[in-house]
Amino acid sequence: MDFFISHYNYWIVIFLMMVGLYTVINRGNLIKKIIGLNIFQVSVFFLYISMGAVKDGAAPIITEGVKLYSNPLPHVLILTAIVVGVATTALGLALVVRIKESYGTIEEDEIHEMDHSL
Repeated sequence: MDFFISHYNYWIVIFLMMVGLYTVINRGNLIKKIIGLNIFQVSVFFLYISMGAVKDGAAPIITEGVKLYSNPLPHVLILTAIVVGVATTALGLALVVRIKESYGTIEEDEIHEMDHSL
């Protein structure tokens, strides 16, 4: 039981991944699919940040008396991933606006029906 409690951050990651994946697969609304992708993306961010944290680790600045340093690379990668994620979300929302203008709906099944009825 102590193993599960000590690794709570990974359980949070698994829960968020499953919520995001379920939202993407189960929902027909395009906005909800984008939100599901963002939830999934946040879970990956948490995973990388959890792996990058070092208990009792100091910032990677050489000073006297410090033996254990934390690796800053995962945190830097996450900053880059956040920027890419915001840009991807903006592009997805812009596409949803264009789809709404063209089809009059953002429900995936209604769009498929309109395409197949032509």
